Amino acid sequence: MSVHSDNNDVSGFIRTDGKKVINGDGKEIVLRGVGYGSWLLPEGYMWKFPEGGDRPRKIEAMVTALIGEEKASQFWDTYVERYVDEIDVREVARQGYNSVRLPINARGILEDGEGVVFNEKRLARIHQVIEWCRTYKLYVILDLHGAPGGQTGANIDDSENDQPELFIYRRNQELTIAIWRMFAERYKDDWIIAGYDLFNEPLPDWFSKYNDQVEPLYKEITAAIREVDKRHMIIIEGVHWSTDWSIFTDKFDDNLMLQFHKYWNNPDTESIQKYLDKREEWNVPIFMGEGGENNAQWYSGAFQMFEDHDISWNFWTWKKMST
Repeated sequence: MSVHSDNNDVSGFIRTDGKKVINGDGKEIVLRGVGYGSWLLPEGYMWKFPEGGDRPRKIEAMVTALIGEEKASQFWDTYVERYVDEIDVREVARQGYNSVRLPINARGILEDGEGVVFNEKRLARIHQVIEWCRTYKLYVILDLHGAPGGQTGANIDDSENDQPELFIYRRNQELTIAIWRMFAERYKDDWIIAGYDLFNEPLPDWFSKYNDQVEPLYKEITAAIREVDKRHMIIIEGVHWSTDWSIFTDKFDDNLMLQFHKYWNNPDTESIQKYLDKREEWNVPIFMGEGGENNAQWYSGAFQMFEDHDISWNFWTWKKMST
């Protein structure tokens, strides 16, 4: 399936208007994008690593064991500079997409120690990619893919002990709020940022005892963002790999988009009916924020279906080993 997107639509702050997303010109826009997976949060399966290297902290330990601290530090600086570079941004735009989802690992942007200190070198690199997105007319979704402590309790959030420690320790929630306040302060006036994806794929079913904490934390983060930034779209994900929206009980912001992910099941309307129903009930736009890892037939079926239903979508992932 080819992507037909007019990058002239990338113009001004985007916001929700009922079930639609509209740009700064008041024109309806469907976000069509890719995720820059494995850049700021390297994933072992994309590197074809064994279990021992399934997440950033384990991959980092392997690299350090191989070449020592100092060279490892140089390696990661080079990696972050080269895995997503201007050529990647330009190519995404050239292929007709109008947006990117930018997954961030909290550990990469926080310095160790007391208080909350940010790694300005890493934030500068993120900003450089955002600037290229501005040049090539791509909206940017900031995605906290690995929240402090981990929101999922699995390899995908770089968690330390395979526990969703975001929901176990208050300190991690405070750090998460601080991260979003920082991004809101820096980007409150910047329209190239489409919205804030508060955290990725919280709480698989086996950690569902924490489910009742998710929406309250979304509200708390949103309140902190809204103290400084009234304009950006807030994007929230369901539990269990972003497939279960039963946690959404209260439409707590008037510029809200609901996100689901779709892998490995039938690309038919029936499979997304519950999300369409919620869109009707809440009168908000919905976003398929991650889908892919499949074959061409599945892609053409799934992404065409999202188009047919006016659902914004984002392909996972831009590049990995052997693709």
